[in-house]
Amino acid sequence: MVILVTGAAGQLGQAIKSIRSEYAGIDFHFADSSEADITDLSQIRKLFDQISPDFCINAAAYTAVDKAESDIEKARQINVTGAANLASVCLEKNCTLLHVSTDFVFAGLSDTPYSEEHPTNPTGIYGLTKRDGELEIQKIMSRYFIVRTSWVFSEFGNNFMKTMLRLSSEREEISVVSDQTGTPTYAVDLARALISIAKSGVTVYGIYNFSNEGQATWHDFARAIFDLSKTSVKLNAIPTSAFPTPAKRPTYSVLDKSRIKSVFSLQIRSWQEALDDAMSKL
Repeated sequence: MVILVTGAAGQLGQAIKSIRSEYAGIDFHFADSSEADITDLSQIRKLFDQISPDFCINAAAYTAVDKAESDIEKARQINVTGAANLASVCLEKNCTLLHVSTDFVFAGLSDTPYSEEHPTNPTGIYGLTKRDGELEIQKIMSRYFIVRTSWVFSEFGNNFMKTMLRLSSEREEISVVSDQTGTPTYAVDLARALISIAKSGVTVYGIYNFSNEGQATWHDFARAIFDLSKTSVKLNAIPTSAFPTPAKRPTYSVLDKSRIKSVFSLQIRSWQEALDDAMSKL
């Protein structure tokens, strides 16, 4: 089996790369934006011709949530046009697309976990472009798995866990919002889930949710990080209103994972256990 991973330099791409040795029967090809600019249809087509992938894991995305509010065209190019380009070439080359999406496709006004069928209603440009990218894929092809995830962290790239550890080394006091609830997701666990889908042989295509188990506020997440790292920084809980950002965040974005667990027989560990694992790797 040949799996092409786009966005190889990003957090998820690096996570997949870190566990590739666990999958002896899979030939992984990792392509960063210099080799696989997903906004360049001819470049993508050429790459597919060279490696003939059975699956393409699209880990390339514009993920700068606040910057997207003013950088709309670039966000659309990567998250919408890029997704459409990959879907088109996957269709041409008989390849299955595994596309990673986000909890930001929802408004975050629910008080129960979001299922895959819940109507999308993004409140910012990032969520809007990711939702539109999903729609482009669905319009173009049928052999796709769109996997929505949330609050991704790991020892790779830039993320909340690493930001908290850096800030705690620079400051004696940190304030973190305590009125946004979601689920942290370890990028390595997401990587294993995506590869499990590819290996399964299951053809129940469509949209799936994946995150670690449990839920937390950002304040809870920060507290767990500091407890595990034995950091004695003073942590303050603040409301979202005290920390205004260009993009509105979902107040509640916990994802219901019943479908992915049932269809692919996945066992998913708690975010706390996954966080302990990620911290030990740092």
